[in-house]
Amino acid sequence: MILQQYKIVFGGTMGAGKSAAIKALSDTGVLSTEAVNTDTQAHQKALTTVGIDYGEISLDDGIKIGLYGTPGQDRFDFMWSIVCKGAIGIVVLIDHSSSQRLKDLEFYLKAFEDLGTNIIVGVTHLDLEHDQKLKIYRDWMQIHQKKFPLFAVDARKKDDLLLMIETLIAKLEMQPAITI
Repeated sequence: MILQQYKIVFGGTMGAGKSAAIKALSDTGVLSTEAVNTDTQAHQKALTTVGIDYGEISLDDGIKIGLYGTPGQDRFDFMWSIVCKGAIGIVVLIDHSSSQRLKDLEFYLKAFEDLGTNIIVGVTHLDLEHDQKLKIYRDWMQIHQKKFPLFAVDARKKDDLLLMIETLIAKLEMQPAITI
């Protein structure tokens, strides 16, 4: 039964690593709603999330946080607001190997900014596409006056992901009258 007091949502592009991130972070078995990918034009991966992914992580002080992954296709955007309700933070993952990476960043930030204020951005698949690394994202954020923490991450590596989670929690703790 899912009864965690706190939750963090992973959103972003299809194939960016949301399911992989939750699997890497979770201290428990992960509930997954992956199905055969029928949108091979968007991404060539075999399976894709069509509901939510769910896992849990326990902090050093014993607090458990639910980890929720949303589907990446915008046809499932009706679920994003449901999943984000009550979240303490949102991790937006962007696939750097996509030719539409900056359009994806703009789309997903706009969508998730309406659902929460504690947002960070993780850029994945930097090993597949080497041009400009994080500079293009920093430049885009500066032009569009966005001030979100930005991380280069491998969604399969727990240490990369923990840094993002710690940043989300630190941002939350800096806000008045909110504690974890």
